Amino acid sequence: MSIHSMNITKNKIIIMEILQEAEVFEKAKMSNMSNSDRVTASREAKRLVLAINLIYMKTKEVTLMEVMKRLTIKKRKIDIRLKGRPNS
Repeated sequence: MSIHSMNITKNKIIIMEILQEAEVFEKAKMSNMSNSDRVTASREAKRLVLAINLIYMKTKEVTLMEVMKRLTIKKRKIDIRLKGRPNS
């Protein structure tokens, strides 16, 4: 097995792990969370979005963009809950 094919295999494994983490995060219940839990969840969402974005910039896969959008929506909901709704 050449070094190039090993790198490709390693990259695919990393991508799969990140997508699995994103799926677990999306399915996690966000009710009855403390503020500390919300901060942790918000940071986790940001980490996942940034990791997926690095992959997306190289591959331009539409499915990665969809995952990032879903994670961003969930992160925004968490952030609104943390910071409160702005007054109109």
